[in-house]
Amino acid sequence: MIKPNLDQLKARAKQIRRDIIEMTCQAGSGHPGGSLSAVEIAAALYFSVMNYDPKNPNSPDRDRFILSKGHAAPLLYSVLAEAGYFNRDFLLTFRRLGSPLQGHPDRRRLAGVEASTGSLGQGLSIGIGHALARRLDKKSYFTYVLLSDGETNEGQTWEAAAMAAHHNVDHLIAFLDYNKFQLDDATHVICDMEPMAAKWESFGWHVQEIDGHDFDQIFKAVEAAQQVKGQPAMIVSHTLKGKGISFMENNNHFHGVAPTREEADRALKELA
Repeated sequence: MIKPNLDQLKARAKQIRRDIIEMTCQAGSGHPGGSLSAVEIAAALYFSVMNYDPKNPNSPDRDRFILSKGHAAPLLYSVLAEAGYFNRDFLLTFRRLGSPLQGHPDRRRLAGVEASTGSLGQGLSIGIGHALARRLDKKSYFTYVLLSDGETNEGQTWEAAAMAAHHNVDHLIAFLDYNKFQLDDATHVICDMEPMAAKWESFGWHVQEIDGHDFDQIFKAVEAAQQVKGQPAMIVSHTLKGKGISFMENNNHFHGVAPTREEADRALKELA
């Protein structure tokens, strides 16, 4: 892990949020709310934790990041641009016909994307596959999976959770972006999954709970999770949907609705 520079990380997080706003506004569609909620998690991983090389994106020794909540593609694309995989100007092609920056990530089209996701509930299974491959290949990389709380309504998520614990899969660290909302309503209205941390513990995972917007807590949790042997790790991260934009925070209207030009200008002014 690189020693974090919190001022630089906060500046990167602000830039990533600006990019998310601009690209969804330009496209007139997308999922800004759940992209904004996980910015600190992704920024911490890409700019202080993970080992990767944009010039050699398929290195067998790279750490893997699986965006299970594929609708948060604006977050992933913004982070990849910030990490140097492609020029930031390319972000404005988001969701345009022919652009590899599709509404959900496609690993066949864009370097840096580890998995084609969007069918919710599948990312953790993909992450387990990478972690088991690491064991077979006797490598030391870590696989990080970012899940939505809505995905915990999916049966495949819990099948994967049980399988990972049963097979003592380590070097697998999952973050739950627990922003308390999903497409149609609050998560506790659709299907209340509390007590969330206890559920993961009961499936045999090493579990921590943190403020998902606090870089210090993120780094401490990752360091602890990296030390876990013979067990998968879950970091339940309490977040705000639409974090960083006053009128988007906890406003589920922006789950899958892009900001208008006027709203984007207001948001960018707040992020100045």
